[in-house]
Amino acid sequence: MQIQRGRLIDHLHLKVRDLGASRRFYGAVLGVLGIDITDGDGYFYADELWVDEGTPGQISHAHFAFQAKDRETVDAFYKAGLAADGRDNGGPGERDYHPGYYAAFLLDPDGNNVEAVYHGPHQRSAEAVVVSW
Repeated sequence: MQIQRGRLIDHLHLKVRDLGASRRFYGAVLGVLGIDITDGDGYFYADELWVDEGTPGQISHAHFAFQAKDRETVDAFYKAGLAADGRDNGGPGERDYHPGYYAAFLLDPDGNNVEAVYHGPHQRSAEAVVVSW
């Protein structure tokens, strides 16, 4: 068995009010980013992201960002998220975090601040970390 993982976060677990609404939103935005979703009984996951339903006191409120391969992917993420009932929290554009930082922000159905970011032209040492057993 083999999986690929990023290099900082092992996993992010979101507790949501409505699993179906969250699945539609994340299916749309992750599809644009080329990330597959696996559905399970009462949950879904994609790479390091795990989502299931929580009770009213357990609903997540977080900010996190997905990496995009270019500006066009950030733009497509934003459009797909809005079409899947995401709410605008900052349209696509350059930010002053560092030169070339291009991002868009959406609120998911539970109010999590979800970002797609392209860091400008750069070189990665690897696309992902491969974990094998």
